[in-house]
Amino acid sequence: MSATTTIPERHGDMPDDQLMLAYAGGDASAFDLLYARHESGLFRFVRRLLGVRLAAEVGEVFQQTWARIVSSRDTFSPEDTSWRVWAFTIAYELAIEQLRLSGRQAVFYAHDEDGDGLEAARIFGIGVLRGAADAHPSAQELAFWRAAGRRLQACLDELPDDQRAAFLLHHEEGFTVEVLARAIGVDVDTVCDRLRRGLERLQDCMERYLTVLERHA
Repeated sequence: MSATTTIPERHGDMPDDQLMLAYAGGDASAFDLLYARHESGLFRFVRRLLGVRLAAEVGEVFQQTWARIVSSRDTFSPEDTSWRVWAFTIAYELAIEQLRLSGRQAVFYAHDEDGDGLEAARIFGIGVLRGAADAHPSAQELAFWRAAGRRLQACLDELPDDQRAAFLLHHEEGFTVEVLARAIGVDVDTVCDRLRRGLERLQDCMERYLTVLERHA
């Protein structure tokens, strides 16, 4: 959205579904508001689904997502699904296609004794963490939590693509199991299986991270 674009006040409280219908009817400012509302969320989802190894493709897939939203505007129907589910499903489909084209293999391990895992362990080991609820964390505490956050992303990168997508859409974007099943074209049992196996893998990955912390404490 251009910095000079003015969004009419009448759109401020309009639900996403109605904004999309208004845009499909020719109101370009309705699209500007949709973009402003969901730019960061869709970009974050695409980035986390593609992972570190395809970081260079995130911008392209993100732009393709919005291009598809624009080109498909006349097909959107709020009676079928909400705009948010519709848009994130488009992002999911494009990101998964990019992963397939890349031949990505999720077989590396995130917590070897180097990089962010070791740095977080080193900071932890010198006793600088007073607690996560500290209202004024030190620079070293902030460095620890940044490193830990990057390790969580690395754990997500270890998941097979279908499990990572299910985890992100369900646990981060709030899709119910039933909505998720419809969005990705599988049955509910398959979704539940992917979520269960994905959580088990994440738990195993984080346990390896904690092992690094204990070893260097």
